[in-house]
Amino acid sequence: MESKYIVDMTTGNEIRLLLRFALPMVVGNIFQQFYNLVDSAIVGRFVGPNALGAVGVVGSLNFFFFSLCLGLGSGIGILISQYFGAGEEEYIKKIIANAVYVITAAGILMGISGICLAKPVLRLMNTPEANFADAVTYMRIVCGTTIVLAAYNGISAILRALGDSKTPLIFLVMASVINIALDLLFVLVFHMGVAGAAWATIISQGIAAGGSVVFAMAKNPYLQLKKEHFLIDRDIIKKSFQIGLPVAGQSALIAFSCIALQSVVNHYGSVVMAAFTATSRVEQLVQQPFNSLGMAVSTFAGQNAGAGKLERVKTGCKKASMLVVIFSVLMIIVMCTCGTAIVSLFIKEAEIIEIGAKGLRITSFMYFGLGTIYVMRGMLNGVGDAPYAVINGICEVAGRIGFAFLLMMIPSVGIWGVWYTNGLTWMLAGSAGVIRFLQGKWKTKSLVAQDEHKEAV
Repeated sequence: MESKYIVDMTTGNEIRLLLRFALPMVVGNIFQQFYNLVDSAIVGRFVGPNALGAVGVVGSLNFFFFSLCLGLGSGIGILISQYFGAGEEEYIKKIIANAVYVITAAGILMGISGICLAKPVLRLMNTPEANFADAVTYMRIVCGTTIVLAAYNGISAILRALGDSKTPLIFLVMASVINIALDLLFVLVFHMGVAGAAWATIISQGIAAGGSVVFAMAKNPYLQLKKEHFLIDRDIIKKSFQIGLPVAGQSALIAFSCIALQSVVNHYGSVVMAAFTATSRVEQLVQQPFNSLGMAVSTFAGQNAGAGKLERVKTGCKKASMLVVIFSVLMIIVMCTCGTAIVSLFIKEAEIIEIGAKGLRITSFMYFGLGTIYVMRGMLNGVGDAPYAVINGICEVAGRIGFAFLLMMIPSVGIWGVWYTNGLTWMLAGSAGVIRFLQGKWKTKSLVAQDEHKEAV
């Protein structure tokens, strides 16, 4: 099945394919993070540092409540990429149709949970009273509408698995522009505070999701589905959970570790909270090339594992790691020379700017570990190595809780321990991924290969 919206990654130059796939995603993800930065800048400058701190508190919680949808979407994408490599066209259409049921159910479940648990979870995190009311409002809106984010993530995962990273980009750029306009309207004109920033994000994400679905159904032959494709297939749903739940667990554990670290940050008060929120927003932007490369590696690995080309998977992973080294060195230079100017985009208070700039300098020297996490996670998840997903999550929990506890006991480290904790956790989790890669257990994890083995038996 040929189309310009489908890319076969089982043949051709590995670096060229990875960059061709990743670059549109980098642009799209940067736009997405850009309007997150706009949210933070508008909230921080026009609502106040307490409101900015409230938005930061909810960031890790939103990731936690979204983790099930993210994991299941990733599982569905991995399934599609592997069976694409195996040439199973009709089966892919059944996977896409059944994905609608899986993603919708997960989105509704997590949305209800986010609304109901907002207050008790924020209390458990020791959220200061100055930030609490805004944090509850922001969380109930963003987490309560998880179905919107789940829809966009789901259609994006499907299209990426088929090699199309451009369609989600088109609508994400459009949504970014709309988001900025709505931010200014809701916060500056209607004076809706953090609620305005939250609704601006959700509405724009909904536009991106709807536009991607409609366009893909018209242009991508794999999404031109018939009634029979929507028959519930228990085997597909089982496989989606078989791969997706460990990835969801990985995301939930990472989110939990971030929540635990945020609780430590909250302990230091509103000034450190605002600085940490600003640096977190910057680092979310820095992560986007790593994230995009990791997703490219995931699709590349899934398609090639499905086609039985395991040596090609290994080669692609090694070349992706070279790209990580280059970008990491560049970011050290940027953060050491421009950190103060970058943080000042979010906040006006000199004390907060100074703390945030030093925080960026600390973590920049450990960005290589962060990039390694994304490449190894993308490769191992792409080939269906479900156990590693849990291992990766456990490493991040152990790192963020363990390093935070140890560093807080050293008086000379002080508040800088929260930034050292993040960087050291990246190095730990990245090392775990490299070890798993070198062990080679991932070579037997492809579901396509397992299906063929069952048929042979």
